[in-house]
Amino acid sequence: MNNPRLRFKTADSPGEYDQIYQLNYETFVEEIPQHHENPDRRLIDKFNDKNIYFICLDENDKLAGMLCVRDRRPFSLDAKVANLDSLIPIKGALCEVRLLSIRKEYRHTRVLAGLLEQLYHFGETKNYQGALISGTTRQEKLYRHLGFTPFAPPVGPAEAQYIPMFITIESFRQTIKRLISYESSPI
Repeated sequence: MNNPRLRFKTADSPGEYDQIYQLNYETFVEEIPQHHENPDRRLIDKFNDKNIYFICLDENDKLAGMLCVRDRRPFSLDAKVANLDSLIPIKGALCEVRLLSIRKEYRHTRVLAGLLEQLYHFGETKNYQGALISGTTRQEKLYRHLGFTPFAPPVGPAEAQYIPMFITIESFRQTIKRLISYESSPI
């Protein structure tokens, strides 16, 4: 998939949400065994009603990838890391980025860059000073490449460990510039 026609937006329809729940299941039950199987093959996040989902749809309106953000506490990290506030190296308004998932057939396209660009612009409008994530240890190299830094030891069961990480808005700005520059350069 070199240049699929992709559309980036905030999820706002029942059909988009249904695709989000299906992709959550595929990623966080089947690929990363964080949750148990269920016959519906759908996984609805416990913070679903407070999440804002940034999504990428292909030319057939199939969900290619997604991530969500929330800025209301408790964050998912509050339940995973004791004394979270004392460990966070950023002061000021924060958000938590969660549920990054990209369908396998779209993992080497511009989906990730587009989702991150949406997140960055949203973060600027909200005046966030930075973001937190629980980055799967399976993708630690990617998260570090994007500018995230660990601030606590890994959490979770051995088969689905996550690293509490942060990024400042300035570091994120540099990441976005680098991704956009890379995308616009000739191959």
